[in-house]
Amino acid sequence: MVQTNSLKAWLLASRPKTLTGAAAPILVALSAAYNIYEKIDWPAAILCLAFALLMQIDANFINDYFDCIKGVDNECRLGPKRACSQGWISLRAMRWGIGIITTLACLVGLPLVAWGGLECIIVGISCVIFCFLYTTLFSRIAMGDVLVLLFFGIIPITYTFYFQTPLDSIFDIPHGVWILALAQGLVTDCLLLVNNFRDRDTDAQVGKTTLVTIIGSRNTLILYLLIGFAATAMACYGIAHISAHNTFTNYIPVIFIPIHLHVFLQMLKIKHGSKLNKVLGMTALSIFIFALIVSLVLIIR
Repeated sequence: MVQTNSLKAWLLASRPKTLTGAAAPILVALSAAYNIYEKIDWPAAILCLAFALLMQIDANFINDYFDCIKGVDNECRLGPKRACSQGWISLRAMRWGIGIITTLACLVGLPLVAWGGLECIIVGISCVIFCFLYTTLFSRIAMGDVLVLLFFGIIPITYTFYFQTPLDSIFDIPHGVWILALAQGLVTDCLLLVNNFRDRDTDAQVGKTTLVTIIGSRNTLILYLLIGFAATAMACYGIAHISAHNTFTNYIPVIFIPIHLHVFLQMLKIKHGSKLNKVLGMTALSIFIFALIVSLVLIIR
């Protein structure tokens, strides 16, 4: 039994398991910076991590609130239970929670101007705006995957890396870092693919358009599989170009392939229903493992 608006209710609403997805790109970026500059600017690193985690919690609260008021979280829901729809958190309290977390994220992110200049304000505002637009608009018009690539790959990795460097512009970042950012974004998108694969029938019934409802179940399975191979190849390429050495360590990320295959086979076996939540959890873990493998290779080189 979860008491309304209790600490346990807020903890469940924050969805702790999703926070690894927010931390993963920060870890990759810091490891890449350490590989090149052999040091970490810890204040900037901590601020980036805190901002990423707060924005993830904010996105979870926003998703919980708007899906509840739109009636998306009904008795047909296959995914994990949500706080507002279950009555664990009142809608009024959730509005306050969204406001507080959004404010905290802005306060945490604002000092990063000292490292990246005034353009960071624009980036931060964009993060907040798209945090709201993801649930209210883009996830319903098959644009969620694009936002995942941007906000769980390209933006957090490039800017976290940039804050660790003496570079004059984000466009001076080595292209190997951009490749790693794209790889991490692709791997993270697997989580959205599984989520939408699970909900494909109910999404079609309510007129919600996702990439899965457009390309179909079979092609989604193929895409999920191919993403793992593509991201692994990108990781090997990115590491090689960041370190500028052609050694066997460049290919260590290949060990991610059997992990990805194992999760894919589970997805292929289950195919339908709430049992796909198991694959969702496995995918979330594999995302962090991917980031951990890449990061360890960069650090030990």
